[in-house]
Amino acid sequence: MNTTLVQCTFESHAASILDIFNEAIVNSTALYDYKLRTGESMAGWFETKRVNRYPVIGLENEEGILLGFGSYGTFRAWPAYKYTIEHSLYVHKDFRGQGLGKILLRGLIEKAGENGFHAMVGGIDAQNAGSIALHKKFGFEHVGTLPQVGFKFGKWLDLAFYQLLLSTPACPNED
Repeated sequence: MNTTLVQCTFESHAASILDIFNEAIVNSTALYDYKLRTGESMAGWFETKRVNRYPVIGLENEEGILLGFGSYGTFRAWPAYKYTIEHSLYVHKDFRGQGLGKILLRGLIEKAGENGFHAMVGGIDAQNAGSIALHKKFGFEHVGTLPQVGFKFGKWLDLAFYQLLLSTPACPNED
């Protein structure tokens, strides 16, 4: 399958991203969320990404259909965490298992390096073997698990954290 990595925009991709988010909310523990997101929520989501200069990258097929997307954002709000980001990526249910997650994760790692971040953190449901395997392929290391911090589908969920350290930035500072 031929795919193109694109910078997602609200105008072109919000509806598709919303569909992918909502399918994950309803059918998986990829998002520890209960309620479907609304179209209105996507405007704020994209605005937060824009203001903070966080990328939203997507993979489109030849017909321009969004197959998956990834982004990152603030890890924690205090200044000393400014070189650390938390990322996420999602692939449309009809296109999983085709290597698209690799392309998206590689793209996020490249963007994080270009933007001078040092640590990428992924919070992954501890039972999500596919996502964990993907992250390990890229050198992410398990740095801890928070047991029973989520509750969804009538059971307690453990959240595992995976981290990748980058060689950037060249000159970190405390400004």
